[in-house]
Amino acid sequence: MENRYPQKPGLDFILKQAFFYWNKTLIYQLMFSIMYFGIFLTILFMCDMKYGIMGEFNEVGKYMQDGMKVYVEQLNKLIITDNYQNFSLWIMGTTIFLYPLNLGFYQIYRKIDTGEKPNLSDLFAGYNGLNFFRYISYYIFWYFIYRFTFPTIILAIVWVCITMFVAPIMFFMNKTIFESISLNFKALKMYFLEILVCTLVAVIFKYAGFALFCIGGLFTFPFWNAMIYSLYKTVFTETK
Repeated sequence: MENRYPQKPGLDFILKQAFFYWNKTLIYQLMFSIMYFGIFLTILFMCDMKYGIMGEFNEVGKYMQDGMKVYVEQLNKLIITDNYQNFSLWIMGTTIFLYPLNLGFYQIYRKIDTGEKPNLSDLFAGYNGLNFFRYISYYIFWYFIYRFTFPTIILAIVWVCITMFVAPIMFFMNKTIFESISLNFKALKMYFLEILVCTLVAVIFKYAGFALFCIGGLFTFPFWNAMIYSLYKTVFTETK
């Protein structure tokens, strides 16, 4: 692997390339979202039926009128209950299980580059053989650090940036988690502005579909993968 320098492609090229991949795979974006939200919401509602957490949150929300201090006290009481802990474990486990579904887009985008015809089975590339255990292990590692840094906001953004390319590096270069993070960090130092801007654009567009067009979010939700692949393809050269 080597970085492409000194002539770096501009932001307009990276963004256009990301939207190109996204536009070429709209049917797969839709199928991804249907499967992702179908599984996630099914588990969510089943767990809520068992543990009643949504109703508990509604009850806690009523304390907002008594001030933030009272509300936080009641919320903390809910969080330490066994029902909430069990509910959280189920939701966390579901999120972790669904993560490899994202890896399928990298295979689809690579097929577009090589002139091959993608198919629906490509979406499940992250679940093939040992891939499932590799990416599940990585995401568990990523998820717990992200949860720890999330309250700070800034550290969470930094963590996202320094791990943005880990999954495609593991997928295409067969590197370990820590080798991938090292390569990602080197790329971040060289392409910091491009990565930061593209991250902001990807996050905004990812959720804009829900905010503006509701069901349109099913198409925009997976856009993050197209942006990561566009950046990865721009920043890295794969060598044997």
